[in-house]
Amino acid sequence: MEMNETAPIHPPRESMDFDVVIVGAGPAGLACAIRLKQLVPEALIVVVEKGAELGAHILSGAVIDPGPLDALLPQWRTDEDRPLRTEVTEDRFHLLSAQSQFRLPNFLMPRLMNNHGNFIGSLGNLVRYLGAQAEAMGVDIYPGFAATELLYGEDGAVIGIATGDMGLARDGTSKANFSCGMELRGKYCLIAEGARGSLAKELIGRYRLDAGRDPQKYGLGLKELWEVAPEKHRPGRVQHTFGWPLEDGTGGGSFLYHFDKNLVSVGFVVHLDYANPTLSPFEEFQRFKTHSLIAATLEGGRRIAYGARVITEGGVQSVPKLSFPGGALIGCSAGFVNLPRIKGSHNAIASGMLAAEHVAQALAGGRAHDELEDYDAAWRGSSIGRDLMPVRNAKPLWSRYGTRLGIALSGLDMWAQQLFGV
Repeated sequence: MEMNETAPIHPPRESMDFDVVIVGAGPAGLACAIRLKQLVPEALIVVVEKGAELGAHILSGAVIDPGPLDALLPQWRTDEDRPLRTEVTEDRFHLLSAQSQFRLPNFLMPRLMNNHGNFIGSLGNLVRYLGAQAEAMGVDIYPGFAATELLYGEDGAVIGIATGDMGLARDGTSKANFSCGMELRGKYCLIAEGARGSLAKELIGRYRLDAGRDPQKYGLGLKELWEVAPEKHRPGRVQHTFGWPLEDGTGGGSFLYHFDKNLVSVGFVVHLDYANPTLSPFEEFQRFKTHSLIAATLEGGRRIAYGARVITEGGVQSVPKLSFPGGALIGCSAGFVNLPRIKGSHNAIASGMLAAEHVAQALAGGRAHDELEDYDAAWRGSSIGRDLMPVRNAKPLWSRYGTRLGIALSGLDMWAQQLFGV
């Protein structure tokens, strides 16, 4: 192979050594760091986050199952700085047509769809709270640094990551403000990038972690945060809809959550089988907000934030092998979203904790850069598996039979599992 004589030459990267390197300061990555410090206080742990600050890439407004958070930080509910304050008081499910809506009776919904006992709040605030807890325990957190490269040892195991160079011109040469990336090396490297992250894609391909699994399925979630008129605010109300404006053959649905002081999070999820040639998912979202059921809440309010993200929807059939030589996948990098519940943060926290417990055992045994096979074997019998197994048929039924019939059949399937354990 010919060498490119004009390729820019940059100074060698500096490196730092840790026990554990975690990529991504979301719920999974921070929960993992906290649990590791609880188990191995002397461990050197670093978390890198591409956002300029913690929570920068996480839009407010989510319904959160607090079970894993209770297990991680039992004192959080009495903390003056607690990130979640609005408990769910009302669940509503609606089927929409263009001009009307039909509210589904709550008694028809399987027990796992009940949100009572959950909290509505800002996922960004939760991440910032977890970050503060981790830093207080001695975890190094580096926001504003994207992990752009995996580092491999001579035996092929992952030995760390490298952050990206900054201050490069278009031709790759260094500008005056050039700053070389850092190499962060660890005995184990845990990937918590979220759905479809670049490092996770590389690892899944390199180690064939998806062999024998169904292909992962994805959706696009669009979300807006509104401040609404006080008389229209119903703290604790959780509202989900399906149907209009999506056609029956296109999977998707919506949510509207009331929390904190006059805040409403409104969102729209479209599965990536969407094929409308005239309207984009964003335009469908804007149409959805004109429905009388939604417009009545938003009228007179103001939008204060908006964003979009990819959602993993494949469920247990699409979860790849989680361990690889030198590390593991956690959180949405592993695909732990419960699609019918539209929840993933609780499983992200649980997976971070589970991985931390197996890393702690490995460190105690003097191990490094090997495969955490026990972590991969453990998740199906954990709270994550118990959450995902009862909904494993929801996405396949939805994809095959369309929204209305697919949701009805998946509801019957969940009832059968709840009542008869089948």
